[in-house]
Amino acid sequence: MEDIDVLIVGAGITGIGTGCYLTTRLPGHSFAILEGRAAIGGTWDLFRFPGIRSDSDLFTFGFGFKPWTSDRSIAKADLILDYLHETVREHDLERRIRFDHRVVAAHWSSEDARWTVKAEHAGEQVVFRCRFLVSGTGYYDYAQGYAPDFAGIEDFGGAIVHPQFWPEDLDYAGKRVVVIGSGATAATVVPAMAGTAAHVTMLQRTPSYMLSLPAEDPIHKAMKRMLGQERTYPITRRRYIWVQRAVYRASRRYPRLVRRALLADARRRLPKGFDVAAHFDPPYNPWDQRMCIVPDGDIYGAISSGAASVVTDHIDRFTATGIRLRSGRVLEADIVVTATGLRMLPLGGIALRVDGADVELPERTVYKSMMLSAIPNFAFVVGYENASWTLKVDLVAEHLCRLITYMDARGFDSVVPVRAEDDAERLPLFDLSSGYVRRGIGAFPHMSSRGPWTFEQAYEVDVERLAGPVDGPELRFGTRISSAPPVLA
Repeated sequence: MEDIDVLIVGAGITGIGTGCYLTTRLPGHSFAILEGRAAIGGTWDLFRFPGIRSDSDLFTFGFGFKPWTSDRSIAKADLILDYLHETVREHDLERRIRFDHRVVAAHWSSEDARWTVKAEHAGEQVVFRCRFLVSGTGYYDYAQGYAPDFAGIEDFGGAIVHPQFWPEDLDYAGKRVVVIGSGATAATVVPAMAGTAAHVTMLQRTPSYMLSLPAEDPIHKAMKRMLGQERTYPITRRRYIWVQRAVYRASRRYPRLVRRALLADARRRLPKGFDVAAHFDPPYNPWDQRMCIVPDGDIYGAISSGAASVVTDHIDRFTATGIRLRSGRVLEADIVVTATGLRMLPLGGIALRVDGADVELPERTVYKSMMLSAIPNFAFVVGYENASWTLKVDLVAEHLCRLITYMDARGFDSVVPVRAEDDAERLPLFDLSSGYVRRGIGAFPHMSSRGPWTFEQAYEVDVERLAGPVDGPELRFGTRISSAPPVLA
């Protein structure tokens, strides 16, 4: 049984980033990364649907310690994977990664001040012990996607594909394709398949907001020529952070103004007379749900060219040759892509226990957006809905390294956040109205509305609290003798 200082679950962006910080900030500490699949990259290696790309700019999606050198601000998965593989090589992380190790359970013992972590590998159970456990699994269920139970789906004679499990041999050249959905995946797949397929139809119940951004940043390119990559990257990174926050704040404070601007952009890019109100004007305010990033307005270009179209209607049932809508219209199809969303799953489905008691995650409160009440020596990373995921990775990993250093200097073996007994407020972690959030949020921990117990979608808030002191009145530090956590929510 391997006994190490820090065990990270997941070799995606979170696991790789955290490993890099441990390598540089805590070189004397041992750590390992357990990855359930046979490759690094997480989302960017798992998903193989056409056109898969980042849904935020790469200047902030890249790590703070490693500049994104491409001029592409919105990049496809292959460039992102190249970047991650390069990061792993530069920090000699591959020797730390245990591939094909799927973590299923983790048990904390206050007597030992250690986690015992169980993983499945090659049909057998492997056990690790660690001082700190870090979850880098995100919040999606990567074993299964969400697919509604459409009436008559068994009657359809063509191929039905969920983007999460895209067949490598799927030939859609010259085929009629219907993509069900209006979110980021649909907005990516439609223009990527258009032109090769005979025609691609995006079928949606309700529209989503589409924000067109340049795929390449001309300002960055010009600055790089004048100042060089090293000096340009931090400037561009700060600029994009500001833009992300400005768009989100404007959407919340002035939703009508932002709505008008987005619809005006759609009208400018689409053919004259196109019914923008019917197909690109959602019945909710901007950022009540995630906004789709479309590089260079590519989905508008696909529609304008005639290679793609959009239909806003409800599905009545599948037929042998396509989909019949409630309006009576029938969409003929050879292939149906169900871009209907993902399932949410907290902590990758790992079963946690503390001193013999099962942890009920909905009963736990987040602390500083990275720990959970009454769970010792545990950290997690869930990135921003309205900004780049990696911004949170940098903040949490750096704070974790400082926290461990603080504990080492004072001889502490454990740390646990403790919420006051009289603080009974419980709020959901995410306030988005998206279907995948409504379906899955009940299985997640909750937050409060004050102090370090909030989980705000605000990078500047996390900068202030995670770049600040690592101790606080809500934390209980202990040794092996005195580390038993209080039984509090």
